[in-house]
This record gives sequence, structure tokens and C-alpha cells, in this order.
Amino acid sequence: MARCVLCDTDGGLLIHRAPKWRLIRATDTPAYPAFYRVVWNAHVAELSDLSDAERHECMDVVTQVERLMRAHLAPTKINLAALGNVVPHLHWHLIARFEGDSHFPAPIWAPAQREPLPAALAVLSSKLPALDQALAATFH
Repeated sequence: MARCVLCDTDGGLLIHRAPKWRLIRATDTPAYPAFYRVVWNAHVAELSDLSDAERHECMDVVTQVERLMRAHLAPTKINLAALGNVVPHLHWHLIARFEGDSHFPAPIWAPAQREPLPAALAVLSSKLPALDQALAATFH
């Protein structure tokens, strides 16, 4: 097996590590500071590789992260994705989207529609420490 970045590293700023999964905030997407990932710790590629109980646990975590993101950030939409084309290790992307973001309404991987607004990014970024704390507290 080729080396896997999600086996070798946390994949971002670690918010919480549980026995079977971890929650990180992505640090590689400056135009999207409110971008979280739920990463399954074991190297599996697909959601269907999990047992029923594991699948429920994974989706319960994704749902709770989404709820807290909505409560703290009031985004226009939360994008959920489990692509795995580049990194075939099960992980869910949770991305807070706002009407003024650089790609809205297109996916963040599409061509940008406009330049990011520094003031809007600063306001959003200022809310992340409280969200990170709330997320960590929820899973402890």
C-alpha cells in the first residue's frame, strides 16, 4: 500500500481524537477556514467497509459537527462530502458555506466566482476558537 497522509498525520488541526475516529479542522484551505473533517482512524476506503455500529457512530459524529457548525456560524449551507478520490481513506468534509464566499454557489473545488473577502474571513475565523472548544467538549 502506498503511504496514506491520513494514516501518517492527523490531517489538520486536531480538535478531538476518539478510539475510532478523529475530528480535525483543515488548515490547507485559507479561503475556507471553517472546513472540518471527520476522519476514520483505521485505513478503510468506503463507508460500507464499516460495521453497522461503526457506520452509525461515524454518521452521528458528522451530524453533531454539522449541528454545532450551524449553531456557531449560521452558514448559508453546510457542504458534506466523502470523496476519497485523492486520499482513499474514509473521511467526511464538513464545510461552512456563505453566499459571499469565493465559490458560492459552486463547490469549493470548482473555479472561484470571486475573490475572498478578507473582512468576512476575519469575522468567520474569529468564531472558530469557540466552535473548536464546543466541538471538543461535546465529544469528551
